[in-house]
Amino acid sequence: MPSLQPTLVVAGARAVDGDPVDIVIAGETIAAIVPAGEAPADCDRIDAAGRLATPSFVEGHIHLDKTLLGLPFIPHIPGDTVALRIQAEKELRRTVALPVEERGGRLIEQITAFGTGSLRSHVDIDTEVGLKGLHSVLRLKERYWDLVDIQIVAFPQSGIMVDPGVADLLDAAIREGADLVGGLDPAGIDQDVTGHLDAIFAVAVKHGVGVDIHLHDSGPLGAFELRQIAARTRALGLEGKVAVSHAFALGQIDDFEFFRTAEALAGAKIAIMTNGPGPVAMPPVKRLQAAGVTVFAGSDNIRDAWSPYGDGDLLRRAQIIGYRQEFLADPDLAHAFAMVTDIPAAVLGVAHYGLAPGNRADIVLLDATSLPEAVASAPRGRTVLKRGRLVALEGTLSPRD
Repeated sequence: MPSLQPTLVVAGARAVDGDPVDIVIAGETIAAIVPAGEAPADCDRIDAAGRLATPSFVEGHIHLDKTLLGLPFIPHIPGDTVALRIQAEKELRRTVALPVEERGGRLIEQITAFGTGSLRSHVDIDTEVGLKGLHSVLRLKERYWDLVDIQIVAFPQSGIMVDPGVADLLDAAIREGADLVGGLDPAGIDQDVTGHLDAIFAVAVKHGVGVDIHLHDSGPLGAFELRQIAARTRALGLEGKVAVSHAFALGQIDDFEFFRTAEALAGAKIAIMTNGPGPVAMPPVKRLQAAGVTVFAGSDNIRDAWSPYGDGDLLRRAQIIGYRQEFLADPDLAHAFAMVTDIPAAVLGVAHYGLAPGNRADIVLLDATSLPEAVASAPRGRTVLKRGRLVALEGTLSPRD
């Protein structure tokens, strides 16, 4: 056992392979994982009572600045296109008095109790709101550092070419603390694929940051845009630093278009985020995986102007994705679990992640005997540790110092 002084033992947990284990924690770090009953007895203990121990969940796509949590329920405003939804949201945003720090804070506390320990949040940047949303999320990042690690994408929700001044705001956002630059439907919103991609990749290269683009554009047009994104990624040496969220087109094209697009994405090491949307075509996870393309999961909208649904429970999100993709066999269910843990952790670059000695003690205890059962049943009442500290017990957030 390492020489680190143990401070906490998670006793009698079930490892992923089914073995009963004790997890020995020293400060913020997993010091050792030993057979059950072999951990030191002279430190604080949490009785896992045979529950499955997993690493904390990693939220690949969320909008902390958009949620309406904390407000009375607001009826959904109709809008059948992305452009109409954007306009409806902007109108609603002007009337919401509760600040982002309050609404976003409630969402962070909610998802922390579900077991999320790291997240990537997009934050709107446009000429109306400027950098106010960014500054709010930066304050949330500082306030909740002990519950969740937050990565921020500067997101041009209203477009770039159609909203002059946004490109400069994206540049300023990175200077002021955003971690990545975002994009949105270069054809569908900006009607200028080259101009839009020029703008966001210029910011990425200038600051040495990654890119995460929302792409709703469908069919062959969306596939063409994906290949354009892949070509730029390779030309600029950004392999492994670019993600595309949604990419519905991948579920709407013929085999020829699919395979040449998947080949381009794999060659550029571009990851695809899916949240398992309702009637919209999904990227086919298994086909993309077979082609060498990384696919991870995220919640996207939670109780906001885009959707009245969602609660931020990533285990239920994995269940939704597995259900829609017909993941039935145990290996497929385990892969759905990986889409909310190991895979987004790698995409986001979460350091010291996973249940192994030397990694950070970000742990969730689940009432399940295996990863497939956890996805199939999505058990509630989870016990959550972050940085070696108990932050939620049986689904209830613990008091903070």
